[in-house]
Amino acid sequence: MSFYEKYILPRILNCACASEPITYQRKKVVPLAEGKILEVGIGSGLNLPFYDKSKIEEIWGIDPSEELNAMAKKVAIEECVNVNFITSSAEDIPFPSDYFDTVLITYTMCTIPSVLQANKEIRRVLKSSGKMIFCEHGVSPDENIKKWQKRLNSIWGKIAGGCNINRNIPMLIKSSGFKIIEMDEMYLPKTPRIAGYNYWGYAKPE
Repeated sequence: MSFYEKYILPRILNCACASEPITYQRKKVVPLAEGKILEVGIGSGLNLPFYDKSKIEEIWGIDPSEELNAMAKKVAIEECVNVNFITSSAEDIPFPSDYFDTVLITYTMCTIPSVLQANKEIRRVLKSSGKMIFCEHGVSPDENIKKWQKRLNSIWGKIAGGCNINRNIPMLIKSSGFKIIEMDEMYLPKTPRIAGYNYWGYAKPE
């Protein structure tokens, strides 16, 4: 891992993912999590202030970055949220099947290398009665924006830690054994359109 990836990138990602429009989106979805919760891509802990503590039985946060996990641990202490942290990839979640009531994933599907495999793992560890709550940016429905996303995706990924701006979020969810129950989508305000088309809602195992 380079100096940039280890020390600079985590702070850049923390700042970018803490923008006002993205924070507003987090406030919409995070309070819906309940019971035994797995947060995939917990990152620097930007979701932690928005959990409804009265609904929580336990929270596990998984992320491959030790640096981001360290930042999240400080936020958990500040917010008085008891989180169990795991430094691991989402493609291999170290939990038994049918364990969690809720899996929360926000602004993470864009960076997971084998995202379909990760979503299948989420499906495996989620109870049949559980739900996956998601909030992600992805491919635009507008052809002109979509063309620019395709042109710039590889460059964007190099400076943004492997982030992809043109992944088809609904397709990735449906292709991994989920049925989308509710979903909204729009361009986030004050955000470049190539990276600002947002999908959010929840899905249940089929």
